[in-house]
Amino acid sequence: MKVFLRLFAIALFLSATGTFAAENEDAEYEAVAEEYIKTYLAAHPLEGTALGFHEYDGKISDYSRLALDAELSRLRRFDDRLSKFDQSKLGPRQSIDLRILQMAVKKDLFEMQDMSVFERNPMIYARAADVNVYIKRNFAPLEDRVRSLIAIESQIPNILIAARTNLNEVLPKPYVELAIQIARGSSDFLKKDLVAAVAGLKDQQLRVAFQESNRKAANALNDYAAWLEREKLPKASLDFALGEEKFRRFLAQTELVDLPPQKILEIGMEQLKAEQQAFADAAKKIDPNKSPIEVFKQIQSEHPTPQNLIPDVAKDLDKIRKYVSSRHLVSIPSDVRAKVKETPQYLRATSFASMDTPGPFEKRATEAYYYVTPTENDWPEKQKQEWLTAFNYYTSDIVSIHEAYPGHYVQFLHLNASPASKVEKIFGSYAFTEGWAHYCEKMMLDEGFGNPTGETPSEDDVKHPAKYRMAQADEALLRLCRLCVSTKIHTQKMSIEDATKFFQDNCYYEEKPARQEAMRGTFDPGYLNYTLGKLQILKLRDDYKAQQGEEFSLQKFHNELLNHGMPPIRLLREIMLKDKTKWDEVL
Repeated sequence: MKVFLRLFAIALFLSATGTFAAENEDAEYEAVAEEYIKTYLAAHPLEGTALGFHEYDGKISDYSRLALDAELSRLRRFDDRLSKFDQSKLGPRQSIDLRILQMAVKKDLFEMQDMSVFERNPMIYARAADVNVYIKRNFAPLEDRVRSLIAIESQIPNILIAARTNLNEVLPKPYVELAIQIARGSSDFLKKDLVAAVAGLKDQQLRVAFQESNRKAANALNDYAAWLEREKLPKASLDFALGEEKFRRFLAQTELVDLPPQKILEIGMEQLKAEQQAFADAAKKIDPNKSPIEVFKQIQSEHPTPQNLIPDVAKDLDKIRKYVSSRHLVSIPSDVRAKVKETPQYLRATSFASMDTPGPFEKRATEAYYYVTPTENDWPEKQKQEWLTAFNYYTSDIVSIHEAYPGHYVQFLHLNASPASKVEKIFGSYAFTEGWAHYCEKMMLDEGFGNPTGETPSEDDVKHPAKYRMAQADEALLRLCRLCVSTKIHTQKMSIEDATKFFQDNCYYEEKPARQEAMRGTFDPGYLNYTLGKLQILKLRDDYKAQQGEEFSLQKFHNELLNHGMPPIRLLREIMLKDKTKWDEVL
């Protein structure tokens, strides 16, 4: 009996010791994570303000060589510290959390070390003046926000001086061309839109100080654009490709997708052909005597008037929300609606429609806006009609699904309501956030959205689903072209001209927007993630459905998917699937 009691006491001691060790490991990890977040936001204070941490108001990143070297050292130090944690000794939540944080660190390291963004990408500095958060959200009195703007604008000339020191002698030509556009656009934004946005400022002394800092910042941006045009554009090169090894590592480190680029391209091309066929099949149902492009142009002519654009989008958004709710497709955690508004003037040059949600830690300015860019009163009638074709009733609903219900806005509501940690609310996967919204476009149509509802539908009613299918396929074709072009540009030496033609031939874009898409691929290889994320979610859904059997429901799957922050989908597989052998089967 004494021997048994002694063994029992030893077992209890070992169990308690193991529990204590696990709790201690978790606490140690969480302390490192908190330290990382503090140092990260100190290095990226504009992001801190956007997230809702207002102790960072009035601050901007330091782009001096000394500061960039310090930031690289910080990232390497935390990469090393995080690698020393044993996942098997952490709690399940901390184990996931650790890998999300490691992914965030490796993403920044990749950009600094492998992409050399501060040495090769002049756009980084041209975008430093992005102070939208100070005027689009009333998180503090106008006077306080203007003081923050003055403090930030006063640093912009120094940032652009640092750019001249940091940038390489020879830069990629697309980067230089785009940086010139961005710098001039940022200067115009400061001189016009920012000034208009603070017009209600009553403090005269503050107004004078703002005018002075604003003038110097705007001039510095114009000078930077002129310097790029004079000094960098003539000698710019076409050296922008990552190469196969870096591209594969980029996906493995930032999205935990470790597949050969050729395999991803094969999947993309196969999907592209299938989507083109779906586009053509839907067109035949509408008018078999016309080409698919002709049919789609006819669909695009069915749009609101300039006066009815915002009311029509708002009315249809409510219809979409009710459909999601009545069909139990995903829970909507809040009755607070996203407000449909005209896109603010200062955002119109770059935005067609967008979802503007507050940061997950914002306590004051918590409104959410669904911005839609209207026609301008002084546009010629032809230009107004061309703009409104993009807001045809079918495409407009697909975009609303993507941006609001059940796309980005529902994603935001779940993030706020979830038990996600601070790490999970700050650091996210590009493929998850954009993949979810893009997946929703297809999912909603698969679940009957756009189908006729009456018992005896008219001929026009019968054509409605095909019109929605063409609009949805049109959006999917663009994202599939991005996946193919990103892979080809960075691993197969595809030229900008060939990439432009690829968009024209495969998603039927005109030359100008096709070239814009091709240019984006040179510096944003991650724009393949819209499709990559969507395909991963569809694969996860199939596997989860097989696992759940009769207990499967779409709502249950979607709620679980959205309940863990914004992690790489590879980690969601680990959370949601019981069969460990399937965790790595991302596609």
